[in-house]
Amino acid sequence: MNAWLPILVAGLLTYATRLSFILLFGRVEIPLWLRRALRYVPPAVLTAIVFPELLLQDGALFLAPGNDRLVAGIAAILVAWRTKNVLLTILAGMLVLWVLQLL
Repeated sequence: MNAWLPILVAGLLTYATRLSFILLFGRVEIPLWLRRALRYVPPAVLTAIVFPELLLQDGALFLAPGNDRLVAGIAAILVAWRTKNVLLTILAGMLVLWVLQLL
């Protein structure tokens, strides 16, 4: 029970937070400048999550060709640019990473 209580509370808080925004945005007109700014939140969050995984190793910047994650990330970026297909991008990046780690 000790583990389930924090999980349940976190889930309820997350649900309440999301529901509050849904209810608020349904009743209040959001200014245009705020709507424009909110469009940049998902790419900013994704960048903040992905780039440290690609560029850092042991807390230091690692831009060498031996950085398997960086090479796989570049391959995924190229596939995304050419195909605009999310599933194919993920598969290509993972395949390149697995192959490089096997070598």
